[in-house]
Amino acid sequence: MKIKSAEFVMSNSDVAKCPKNLMPEYAFIGRSNVGKSSLINMLTHRKSLAKTSGRPGKTQLINHFLINNEWFLVDLPGYGYAKVSKTTKKVFQKFITQYFDLREQLVCAFVLVDIRHDPQPIDLEFMQYLGEKAVPFCIIFTKADKLKPNAADRHVEAYRKVMLETWEEMPKHFVTSASKDIGKEDVLEYIASLNQNMVTSPK
Repeated sequence: MKIKSAEFVMSNSDVAKCPKNLMPEYAFIGRSNVGKSSLINMLTHRKSLAKTSGRPGKTQLINHFLINNEWFLVDLPGYGYAKVSKTTKKVFQKFITQYFDLREQLVCAFVLVDIRHDPQPIDLEFMQYLGEKAVPFCIIFTKADKLKPNAADRHVEAYRKVMLETWEEMPKHFVTSASKDIGKEDVLEYIASLNQNMVTSPK
């Protein structure tokens, strides 16, 4: 898939105000400072479509971007250790859960995980939540350029072992690096295949 256009549509904290049309949506979410904005900018080939920041917790709204006038990329607030007030955290955690409860347009969630770290309970708990809600999701491992290939493979395998303790199989996953354009085509082609399946599936 080639990204021909990527435009910001809206930001809000009220799921009821999200776009009303039925275009497919793909949500990107992860722990604070996992490299979500950088990944979104890499996928869309835009330097500053999503605002990057060294300060965790920068994204605090549901951000919709229209891609190729065909589907929405949705940038969701990070969960976990964002340096924001408890009140603020409760508010945006509430609309994250509302988003997953109410958005029928959602096709797949991409859960971003820093490949350099051992499996973190907060990531595993969030994926468990998605599983219980029957929300389709994939894992995107970020910052692969920070590790040698063999080390990256070992970290993915460690994740697989932990997940197979509670899951029947490891979810589909991608290894990426925003700075090196690693994994870009794989993620975009997967989204393209899901969009194509929806077009060709009988009503």
